[in-house]
Amino acid sequence: MSKIGLIIKREFDSRVKKKSFLLATILVPLLFPAIIGGMIYFAIEESKNSEQQKVYVLDEDGNFNFENDKKYAFEELNISLEEAKTIFTESEAYALLYLPKIDLANPEGITMYAKKNPSLQASSYFENKIESQIRDEKLKASGIDEAELESLKTNISLSTINVSDTGEEKASSAGVAYGIAYAFSFLVYMFVLIYGTQIMQGVIEEKSSKIVEIIVSSVKPFQLMIGKVIGVASVGLLQFTIWVVLIFALSAGVFAIFDLNPSDMQSAQESMSGMNGNSETQALMENSKAGEILNIVYDIPYAYYISVFVFFFISGYLLYGALFAAVGSAVDNITDAQQFTMPITMPMIIGFLGTFMFVMPEPDGNVSFWLSIIPFTAPVAMMARVAFGVPAWELALSMGLMVVGFLFTIWMAGRIYRIGILMHGTKVNYKTLLKWVKTNS
Repeated sequence: MSKIGLIIKREFDSRVKKKSFLLATILVPLLFPAIIGGMIYFAIEESKNSEQQKVYVLDEDGNFNFENDKKYAFEELNISLEEAKTIFTESEAYALLYLPKIDLANPEGITMYAKKNPSLQASSYFENKIESQIRDEKLKASGIDEAELESLKTNISLSTINVSDTGEEKASSAGVAYGIAYAFSFLVYMFVLIYGTQIMQGVIEEKSSKIVEIIVSSVKPFQLMIGKVIGVASVGLLQFTIWVVLIFALSAGVFAIFDLNPSDMQSAQESMSGMNGNSETQALMENSKAGEILNIVYDIPYAYYISVFVFFFISGYLLYGALFAAVGSAVDNITDAQQFTMPITMPMIIGFLGTFMFVMPEPDGNVSFWLSIIPFTAPVAMMARVAFGVPAWELALSMGLMVVGFLFTIWMAGRIYRIGILMHGTKVNYKTLLKWVKTNS
């Protein structure tokens, strides 16, 4: 076996045989669904057990009508604003809504008094309630009666179909695409940073224990660095593969237990599409909607997504892993490494934040394009864009630049590594690193 192969095997075996690796590999696919399920359970229980909160309403025009629901109980007041404030402050009510006499064309002065900052959800709830009633009042003022007004209100469920260049149609879902984008971008972000940091820590430990001086007497420093980077990457790929297999197996088990068949549920939806909207039918339609989403999930091109993920994981890891290895070789302890790790991780953090700010809201926007093309942000951003559909030439360009990017960082890191791995007690700064990169011997 070659020297690099022996190093790869050593790095792989030393991590895979640890109990922590086995526990993380097996527990994570179980832990995340358990956490999500637990959060959903407690959210439902909290909603069931939550008490109604009183909200006072002072409507000077008398045109607004607020109906009680599970969360809020409204009580109208016919007093002055100052008196209403006094009653509110002396009570345990959640809020006081003040609705002055307003001009429907320009409603101003509507105020919500609360004893603490209301949540965004609560603010949006009251805004939507008031906006809806103002809109209804405007329609009434234009001569539309209440019965006709009610008939104008319509709820729809929008179905989306993707049409390929060849005219092939395929059902899609923005929610499913969003979930895939989040999952894959998060996995790339997590894997690259976790395993990149492991490389840096491993290099620092070997350097401080003098083991590396014995190793480099048999192999070249560059071979050692490449072996460590590839060895740790293979651990990450093995862990991801096990996660995929476990998740698919658990999903298949759930479908079998509950006898879920997406094609049957889809047929049920189609057969009910012309039925009237009574409560029983509505419940069935909700179930068939779940079947439609389940059918979309079944039709996801998993092989394509996973192959793209593997490429961007490997290329992104090589790009960042080489830099982490270079930093580990240049310092003597973790404390000294902190000044270098932030500039390394910042592009990845920018890519991750940009995914939520730009890529998911507008996958084809200019910022989304550049985030998915620049090698330092592409591993995260492109994985998010792929879920929404990316032109083949853009994916190819991103992949090509990723290859160029990691080849460059490996070359640069190798020049730092060959000198830094044997240096001890030297305070290193960016000027020193640049000098090492330029050194030929």
